[in-house]
Amino acid sequence: MALEMIDETTKWGLRPGVICADPGYGDCGDFRTALTDRGLSYVVGVKGDTGAHAVDTEPDMPPYSGSGRPPTARYRTKPLSLKQHAIRASTQAAQTITWRKGTIGPLRSRYVIIQVRPANRHIPRQSDGTLPITWMIAEWPPKEEEPTKYWLSNLHPSTRPKTLVQLAKIRWRIEHDYRELKTGLGLDHFEGRSWLGWHHHVTLTSAAHLFITKTRLTNPKAPAPAHPQPFTK
Repeated sequence: MALEMIDETTKWGLRPGVICADPGYGDCGDFRTALTDRGLSYVVGVKGDTGAHAVDTEPDMPPYSGSGRPPTARYRTKPLSLKQHAIRASTQAAQTITWRKGTIGPLRSRYVIIQVRPANRHIPRQSDGTLPITWMIAEWPPKEEEPTKYWLSNLHPSTRPKTLVQLAKIRWRIEHDYRELKTGLGLDHFEGRSWLGWHHHVTLTSAAHLFITKTRLTNPKAPAPAHPQPFTK
């Protein structure tokens, strides 16, 4: 369903910038591969037990005996989990990154950011038999004994660590917009019983949210509209 929505949006001429998703989508290797095949960048949440090879691990090509089907390159070592990769990198490789300003001050945490080769079963190999390289972002708060959250990203190798973390943490923006749609624009006020009526309601609230978001971005210091004066004779 998510890929269908992305494809439909692309047909409208609205190409997504970076796809961000929680582990519900990110844990699916087929979903990540489909995004890559479409030329789309992503930063998606995954579980810590997701398997991956180290970036410098190369597949082994057995010699061909001359008869039968030629052998294919295969990784002879078992992939490690992202948790194991982060712990092997150790806290010495972690860096403290501030990704945005919060209501009570800067939001920062410690991260291990390295490149790995995810080893999901259906990820296609490259021409030399290797698995594609992606970023692994592991959040490792200073008071925790191990990382608490993980993300994978196919963004360019030159991408700054802060950019990776900002995109990994963008879910707060989604939750904020959803709360604004519900409490400020009445998304949850619909009391009709028809599917068409629900779509009309969602469309109108979404259009209203688009308007206030665009206004906020283009003119953030615009004064609040004055309340109309009561009519008197």
